Amino acid sequence: MNFSDAIKSIIKPHHEDQFTPLFTRWGKNIDTAKVLPEYPRPQMRRDSFISLNGYWDYAITVQASVPSKFDGKILVPFSPEAPLSGVNRQLKPEEFLWYRTLLPDLCQKNIPGMRLLLHFGAVDYEAEVFLNGKLAVAHQGGYLPFYADITDLLISSGNKLLLKVKDTTGLNSEARGKQTLSRGGIFYTAQSGIWQSIWLEQVPASHIESLWFEANYDARRITAHISAQIAGEAPSFTLSLLCKGQEILCKTYSEDVSAAASRTISKNGREKALAASFSFTIPEEHFHSWSPEDPFLYDVKLTFCHDTVHSYFAMRHFSIEKLKKGLPVFCLNHKPYFLMGVLDQGYWPDGLYTAPADEALIYDITVMKSLGFNMLRKHIKVECARWYYHCDRLGMIVCQDMVNGGSRYHMPVISYLPTLFPGLAARLKDSHYAMLSRKDIKARKQWEQESLETIAHLKFFSSIAMWVPFNEGWGQFDTARITDLIREADPHRLIDSASGWFDQNCGDFVSVHNYFRPLTVPVKKWANRAFFLSEYGGYACHIKGHSSVKRIFGYKRYDSLTDFKKAYSNLIEKSLLPLKEQGLCGAVYTQLSDVEEEVNGLLTYDREINKLL
Repeated sequence: MNFSDAIKSIIKPHHEDQFTPLFTRWGKNIDTAKVLPEYPRPQMRRDSFISLNGYWDYAITVQASVPSKFDGKILVPFSPEAPLSGVNRQLKPEEFLWYRTLLPDLCQKNIPGMRLLLHFGAVDYEAEVFLNGKLAVAHQGGYLPFYADITDLLISSGNKLLLKVKDTTGLNSEARGKQTLSRGGIFYTAQSGIWQSIWLEQVPASHIESLWFEANYDARRITAHISAQIAGEAPSFTLSLLCKGQEILCKTYSEDVSAAASRTISKNGREKALAASFSFTIPEEHFHSWSPEDPFLYDVKLTFCHDTVHSYFAMRHFSIEKLKKGLPVFCLNHKPYFLMGVLDQGYWPDGLYTAPADEALIYDITVMKSLGFNMLRKHIKVECARWYYHCDRLGMIVCQDMVNGGSRYHMPVISYLPTLFPGLAARLKDSHYAMLSRKDIKARKQWEQESLETIAHLKFFSSIAMWVPFNEGWGQFDTARITDLIREADPHRLIDSASGWFDQNCGDFVSVHNYFRPLTVPVKKWANRAFFLSEYGGYACHIKGHSSVKRIFGYKRYDSLTDFKKAYSNLIEKSLLPLKEQGLCGAVYTQLSDVEEEVNGLLTYDREINKLL
């Protein structure tokens, strides 16, 4: 073990650091009149779409009452901490963040037979939404979408939208990921408030609420799962399936068709909720598998009563299967497939959690593919829906982390002990709630709820191959039970139950982080679990003029790009790839880009320099 490098990587907060303004090419050229104008929910597209991104009024107060005066303008959906917001101010746990705007004049009351829905991609962390002084919706959780039907709150003109946001990062045990008010090392600047697109859509009173496709690869069969709202008319579905632009299947399902398996339940005096599922088989001559090398997607047009949405799905199968040597490995469509992955934090110097443009999301994915990677581990963050859509269509497998939480982490226990004594750390049981920052029962239940909501939100996306509930013991608890819970919610994906250490003998992988020792595959075999090097590398190379802070953090440091490239090449060719023959099923290099002082990215933080070219 390299003790010198390990000691240099001890994590310390750095309150005194001054950030150097750093912008990506997309942030420099942003059109404030058209901020992230793309349709935010590509998995279920309608023609009706009004973006509310742009300049809103904002205020930060210590009182919970509506401010009489606002502080200025904020560029939504960038958080106030992000340079692109124009605010550049850290929201404190004791403060309230307020947003105010007017809805477009076309939002009028009493449009016959239509409803107006107000969508929020994500607001961190607690949000109350008011329209014309009345509560429209309240939401807790900083990473998932929510919406409100605001039709009955509309007036003829001058509709005033107001948001009240509270974010207690660092005080409670909420899911927060890498955010901290005491940034340093591998923990980064906390952000708050709106950080994903806000938008409106008009829908018929009877309309589809959600949609996802369950693929049975072996049977070449798809089941469409739909939830909808019904307003006084018999439900009827028409589904058109397109392959390369050609319609290959068109079916109509109604309430009296047993295949629809529909059930309605009373919701209120006006509407009813409907849950429906129906299946169809893809014709043999049109069956096409999905893979990173050939990311084929089927297009779907679904009509429900007078509502029409456009969607898509892919045919693929993820599994752990044994080779002739009896070694369990990751398989894609029943064929061994080595996961060449990279850690993706999803941070931007100008937007923090929010990419400055859709093109920026695409850039990260396509550059990683060009470097030979076929998988991204989305690390401790739920990304916007368009990122997953791009992974689906461009061909990038996703390893999706849940957003970790818990009280203050005990770093000697969850970081330094496992690094120095991995064998001893493997014996630690996750029932020690206090040691793993999980004493708060209410917070544990909230995390479980948010994790299940994350799965419900993301299981539509075909590129996601595995769920990662816990990373390096950060708020880890009841891992075996949580694994069963996730398996029940989504039996079609794999689970890396404990990424790094504190393995609890469950899930589909034996998952190890190794930054300071020679890369190896343990001699011990784990029945049907595959060996996964879920983090390694972390080589740091600071590029002057392309970093937001002067401080350098990484697991091994190089002073020149020449030395960095040589070290990376040796690590991959001589240390990593030979382990495939010993049963290594995949590996995740740390990381895609630099983030603040952690300059161990393959790209600089501003995405201007690819360190391997």
